[in-house]
Amino acid sequence: METFVARQPIFDRRRRLCAYELLFREGPVNAFPGIDGDAASAKVLSDCFLGVGLERLTGGHKAFVNFSGRFLLQQVPALFPRDQIVVEVLEDVVPDRELITACRALVARGYTLALDDFVYREELRPLVELASIVKIDFRNAACGRVQETVAWLAGYPAKLLAEKVETGEEFARATAMGFTYFQGYFFSRPEVVRGRELEPSQASLFQVLAEVHRQEVDIARLEALFKADLAMAYKLLCYINSAFFHRGRDIESIRHAIVLLGLREVRQLIALLMTARLAGDKPDALVRSSIVRARFCERLGQRSHFRDDGNELFLLGLFSLMDAILDMEMPLILERLPLGVHLKQALLQGTGPLAGFLEVVQAYESGCWDACLARATDGGICVTHLVEDYLEAIGWADALPLA
Repeated sequence: METFVARQPIFDRRRRLCAYELLFREGPVNAFPGIDGDAASAKVLSDCFLGVGLERLTGGHKAFVNFSGRFLLQQVPALFPRDQIVVEVLEDVVPDRELITACRALVARGYTLALDDFVYREELRPLVELASIVKIDFRNAACGRVQETVAWLAGYPAKLLAEKVETGEEFARATAMGFTYFQGYFFSRPEVVRGRELEPSQASLFQVLAEVHRQEVDIARLEALFKADLAMAYKLLCYINSAFFHRGRDIESIRHAIVLLGLREVRQLIALLMTARLAGDKPDALVRSSIVRARFCERLGQRSHFRDDGNELFLLGLFSLMDAILDMEMPLILERLPLGVHLKQALLQGTGPLAGFLEVVQAYESGCWDACLARATDGGICVTHLVEDYLEAIGWADALPLA
C-alpha cells in the first residue's frame, strides 16, 4: 500500500528553515483490513522513515512527527533516530501517570518533545515541564487568548512555536509575543502595497523571462543573455553538471550547454533563476516551495490526459506563489508576461483547464488527502504515482544550484 507523505516548513526568528513537520497517511483507505488504526499507522511510519528515507524528505533538517498516546506508551518514537525527529504529542492525549512516565523516559533518552496544538489545561502541566517546544495555533479563533497562554508558559523553559503563520505581519506579531519558531508556508500570502510597481531590476528580469517564453526563441540571443549575466551562466553550468542532471559529457560552451539541455529545460532554468533572484529577503523555503509546485504540476500533467508540453503547468506551479515572493497583486505581475489565457485564468480566478492541477498540489501540501484524491480523480489525473511524483519534485528542487 502506498504511503502518502507531505512536508510543511518550520522557521526560526531569523526566517531560516530549521525543520519540517511531516504529514502522512497510508493511502486512500485509512486502515488495513483486520488491523487497528495504530498498527496501520505504525506501518506508515516504517515505510516513511525506512522506505522513503528522512534525508530525501527533509534535506537533513529535523522532522516533527505526530505520535498518538498509545504509540508513546509503547515507546514507538524510540525506534527512530533521536537526532532526526521531534516527538509531537497530540493534543487529544490523556495525560495520566502512565503517559507522563512514557514521555519522561523518551526525554531521558535524549528525544525532543513538542506539544501539538496546545491549549492551557492544568492537567497538562507535567507535559509542559518535559517539553522543549510548545506549539500554538496562532490563527485559530478558538485560541483567542494566545497572549494569556504565552504568559502562562513564560515560567517554563519550553520554546514556543506559532503554527499557521503565513504573512510578514503575523510573523512580526508572533515574534513580539515571544515565539521562537514559526510554522506554515511562510509569507505564502503577499503583503500587498497599494499602487506598487515593479522596481527597475525586477522589470528587467521579467523582460528576460518573457523573452525566453516566446514561441520563437533565437538560440544566439539566448546565449547572449547568459553571457551578459555571469551569475546566470555559472548557474547554468552548475545545473547541467549537478548529480541530479549530469549528462556524462564535458561542457564546451554556453551554447553547448543550451543545446544539451534543450530549449524547454533552459526556459525552466531561467524561470527558476529569476524566481530565486526576485525573492530578495524572503525565506529560501518559499522559493523552494514554488519550485516543488512547478515540478509537481508538470509531473501531474504527464499522468493526465491534458495535452501540454509541460511548460504551462510548470509555470502554473512556479508562479502560484509569485505574489507572495514579490509582495504584489497577481494581476499586476501577470500583465507583464506573455502567458496563455488558461494559465492566467488558473492563477487569477482558479478556473479553466489548468486550475485543477494547482488544487491537487495545494491539497497535497496541506495533507488534505481526501480532497487531493477527489480533485485528482475528477480532473483525470492518475493518483497511482502521486507520492512518487511529489518526492521526485522535492529532490529536483533541492538539487538546483539557486543559492
